[in-house]
Amino acid sequence: MDLTPADESFAARLRTVLPEAVLRPVEPRYLEEPRGLLAGRAGLLALPRDVGEVAALVAAASEARVPVVPYGGGTGLVGGQVAPDGPLPLIVSLERMRSVSSVHPEENVLIAEAGAVLAEVQDAAQAAGRLFPLSLASEGSARIGGVLSTNAGGTGVLRYGNARELCLGLEAVLPNGRIWNGLSRLRKDNTGYDLRGLLIGAEGTLGIITAASLKLFAPPAGTGTALLVVPSPAAALELLSLARTQLGEAISAFELISGVGLAFLAEVLPELRQPFAAPPDWCVLVELGLARGLDPEAALEALFAEGLEAGLVADGVVARSDAQRGDFWALRERIPEANRRIGAVSSHDVSLPLGALPEFIARGDAVVARHGPFRINCFGHLGDGNLHYNVFPPRGEARDGYMGQSGAIKAAVHDLVHELGGSVSAEHGIGRLKISDLERYGDPVRLEAMRAIKAALDPRGIMNPGAVLRG
Repeated sequence: MDLTPADESFAARLRTVLPEAVLRPVEPRYLEEPRGLLAGRAGLLALPRDVGEVAALVAAASEARVPVVPYGGGTGLVGGQVAPDGPLPLIVSLERMRSVSSVHPEENVLIAEAGAVLAEVQDAAQAAGRLFPLSLASEGSARIGGVLSTNAGGTGVLRYGNARELCLGLEAVLPNGRIWNGLSRLRKDNTGYDLRGLLIGAEGTLGIITAASLKLFAPPAGTGTALLVVPSPAAALELLSLARTQLGEAISAFELISGVGLAFLAEVLPELRQPFAAPPDWCVLVELGLARGLDPEAALEALFAEGLEAGLVADGVVARSDAQRGDFWALRERIPEANRRIGAVSSHDVSLPLGALPEFIARGDAVVARHGPFRINCFGHLGDGNLHYNVFPPRGEARDGYMGQSGAIKAAVHDLVHELGGSVSAEHGIGRLKISDLERYGDPVRLEAMRAIKAALDPRGIMNPGAVLRG
């Protein structure tokens, strides 16, 4: 589909449609990808104030065949928010649409505009005595529209689910500029196709999410956190099974951390307090949320004792204060920062069936070793099968000398993931950086259906062209 650039003539047309719209020169921050893997381009930047202005912008773009790139917090890691080629697009940022319009604690529902920052939504829920459990390292800048458009995961998926499971309804502008008023608070609505589920995870290729109705929860009365040393990833999985038997759905997080990750933190972030004198090869960060009258520290101590007897735990520390709990989580949450400082040769966001995780880690190490003496930092959300499997140069060496091997390493790791029944994109989406992976590993029938949906909803191809599906 031939598209035209968002040039000055298109800007003049927008000003006649939206005389009060804010159209600015495109600042560099809107064209940056966090890891510097892509550099975006744009003709115009619009900052609408409400859904009506979003609809007018999209309708004008559709009529003129101008590409539109929706922009949230800019924290995505697969390039969905930047357009490196093609006609200069109109960037539509929803940062001015950030209100939490209503909270219904008796219904466990919160309604927010898409530009609301995730941390602001968490705070609004907390002020109403409720919990919005989606938690990401980027929650201070990620926005609800982007979180939903990428179906973000985070540390609470084990207990609460991905972003899709935390959303009841949406308001969205479709590619023809029409507004879909689907901002429902209903838990049950079995009236046809699930357009909500379709737009969530579509990465702005089927429309622009402008508001969402989100699920809230009663916060746990007591929270407990522990770092437990385990002899292997297989033992960590057995410990998870034991924890589920003992504690059921009280497990809020079960995170795998490698000794390489802890060593990276000690190397580049020495100010972080670590509870072990020497980094263990493997440990798990376990968090519980229990009802009133139950003691989370006692529950973790019982889990430690039984795990120790079964040979699943070798050492561990139960947090005795909020400060210590914060120290434990800082170790987990700042691993990505340490990775960036070290400099990865190849990074992978993968998921596998839980039973296949130990085999993947063992075979993955062997696969990478065939390419050289690399260091591997494997960590992530063990409870839901999502690992971040990142490959680094030998200690003391810069990654530049190894970047020529990046593509071969990625292909080898992803081939192994596919062989074991996993996914090469667990929680970050496809964006522009993983289109080839989707084409290589995706089911052909599914891809055909995706292209048909795209053609039906966006026949002019204006919505985030080049993301998810090749243009």
